[in-house]
Amino acid sequence: MRDLVEIGMGRTARRGYALHEVEIVPSRRTRSSQDVSTAWQIDAYRFDIPLLTHPTDAVVSPAAAVEIGKLGGLGVLNAEGLWARHANVEQVLDQVVETLDDQDFTALTRLLQELHAAPIRPELIAEAIKKVTEAGVTAAARVSPQRAGELTPDLLAAGVEILVVQGTIVSAEHVSRNGEPLNLKNFIADLDVPVIAGGVHDYRTAMHLMRTGAAGVIVGYGSGVASTTDSVLGIGAPMATAIVDAAAARRDYLDETGGRYVHVIADGEVDASGDIAKSIACGADAVMLGAPLAAAKEAPGKGLYWTASAAHPSLPRSRVIPAAAEDEIVDLRTLLFGPSADPDGMINLFGALRRAMAKTGYSDLKEFQKVGLSVRG
Repeated sequence: MRDLVEIGMGRTARRGYALHEVEIVPSRRTRSSQDVSTAWQIDAYRFDIPLLTHPTDAVVSPAAAVEIGKLGGLGVLNAEGLWARHANVEQVLDQVVETLDDQDFTALTRLLQELHAAPIRPELIAEAIKKVTEAGVTAAARVSPQRAGELTPDLLAAGVEILVVQGTIVSAEHVSRNGEPLNLKNFIADLDVPVIAGGVHDYRTAMHLMRTGAAGVIVGYGSGVASTTDSVLGIGAPMATAIVDAAAARRDYLDETGGRYVHVIADGEVDASGDIAKSIACGADAVMLGAPLAAAKEAPGKGLYWTASAAHPSLPRSRVIPAAAEDEIVDLRTLLFGPSADPDGMINLFGALRRAMAKTGYSDLKEFQKVGLSVRG
């Protein structure tokens, strides 16, 4: 039953819950963390940990995508980002770091806007994707709904194996005044690679996207320390409720189709390892991480973090923030698997997930989705 509250005369709103408002409840059983599997599989692609990277240049370079792939996750390149527009990205990122030294955050946004005003060059993103495929890991790239039709043929020719169609909100049909609408159902039907699409924030939109043939739906838009979408657009959804709603759509769609399973990927409010565990417990199959990965030595942003929407030409919806101090930066393997001397859940992110599953007695991710939850009073 929906929890509706009256916010004024004749107007009600649904009560939703953020990840920090829910807690995992241990069962009567525990098990050794050595007996726990954090593996998941989407289509024919298997991963050791339920991790996709948020497709931002602050976190994912071709080299970082390779390292993430070798460690068991999926690095998602932004096919509309800096690696698609500039041949000298390392120098370009040095400009961003130097601008931060002046503490002028508006200038940082302007610089990103200018850098993203350069045209997309298909040969550059093809070169970036080639570096990933040649390393023997799964290549994934993100496109916006507005440019999916235009860019996807080049991405597929370059070797992309998983396509991510992502925006703040993605619907089954993106209508554009200046061109043909993107009908995701037709678009996906014409592709031979799995498509992950989102973000969605409620049951109905999640169900619509599942019916397009998407292999996975992204819940959220990367809400967190850098995102300003809620203050700029007024749009948002508490992630615990949004994940649970999408998981309900997944269950109903599974019944509707007689067995087609669509993965739910949580993208937002994940600031520490406990938030990863809570996302899975609410029903997610994997999480899309952004800011927590900015503390990795391999992250091209050198401790800075921003989402792709920071470079929007007219309405940026992300700050550029220092996500990690110089003495907090560690190698990616340590960040994901420890060991850790940090008591706040910022290091050993997936070792912590394994431990949470063991402490509650669950041996794999699908089982862990059934763990008990409570809401803080």
